[in-house]
Amino acid sequence: MRKNCYVSLDPAVIEQARQIDLLSYLQRYEPDNLVRVTGRVFSTKEHDSLKISNGKWYWWSRGFGGVSALDYLIKVKEHGFVEAVEILAGAGRDGKGSSAVRQDEPKALLLPPKSPDARQVIRYLSVRGIDETLIREEIAAGTIYESAGYHNAVFVGKDENGTPRYAALRSTSGYPFKADASGSDKRYSFRLSAKKPSKRVHVFEAAIDLLSYATYLKREGRDDKSENLLSLSGVYQPKKKLSESKIPVALSVYLQKNPQIRTVCLHLDNDRAGRLCTAALRELLQKDYEIVDAPPPTGKDVNDFLLSYLSEKGGKWRSERREER
Repeated sequence: MRKNCYVSLDPAVIEQARQIDLLSYLQRYEPDNLVRVTGRVFSTKEHDSLKISNGKWYWWSRGFGGVSALDYLIKVKEHGFVEAVEILAGAGRDGKGSSAVRQDEPKALLLPPKSPDARQVIRYLSVRGIDETLIREEIAAGTIYESAGYHNAVFVGKDENGTPRYAALRSTSGYPFKADASGSDKRYSFRLSAKKPSKRVHVFEAAIDLLSYATYLKREGRDDKSENLLSLSGVYQPKKKLSESKIPVALSVYLQKNPQIRTVCLHLDNDRAGRLCTAALRELLQKDYEIVDAPPPTGKDVNDFLLSYLSEKGGKWRSERREER
């Protein structure tokens, strides 16, 4: 059971947390997630339609907003009220965020509670073209489930002992919502491991792209269980000098723990971020690994390609862009 070791939630602490505005919180705790749009208007890298100005914020694509950082942590990050207050407790003491949040301390993964069934997640992933047998296998394995309340799709990454260490949340209701569960450790991002030893790993930006590729393999009559599939939980912005960039922690740790890997197949998006990330990884890994650059043949990402592929095979699939992917 998680210990409540930082604060006791007396009324004074709660009121203190309510007084912290979102801009101040982001400047202190998520500076890399803060983007200046113009003048005194800001947004976040994670959600570019979430605008912050005049002490308030509004998430235009979702149709709601708030005033405080507490509102943001509860409504956007999906923290519980108690945890959100705990996170903010130290920030209100001197404006410098002392003592309540310790960035170097490990955090317990707080998985959203499960819905009694996974009907909405199954329907959502099936519409995205994902093989239903594959979906149900991963639900049975506990790596995919539907959250209660918001009915988000939850993609779980586990460590070597099978303990959940990471979870990505994606909306199933048409809103462009995506976030990581509190306490997520990206070293253990969502993945599917080959049933037999393999010297190759396929790398994707997101869980849905990974599942799309596994579906494609099945439709081609190939064994999707013979491949290692790893999602990065997003891509990063490499440095101007590519050799000075860092390998995403999910891939770096995976390669350390799997020394048998000799080939890295990159299936990153056909956009500027994806191509830059591919170029950086090629630069950083080519001395030790065979690098295969295999972006989706059509569309922006692997799911776009899968939908196009299935349409050519005679299926009827939605082909429009869906930002929540």
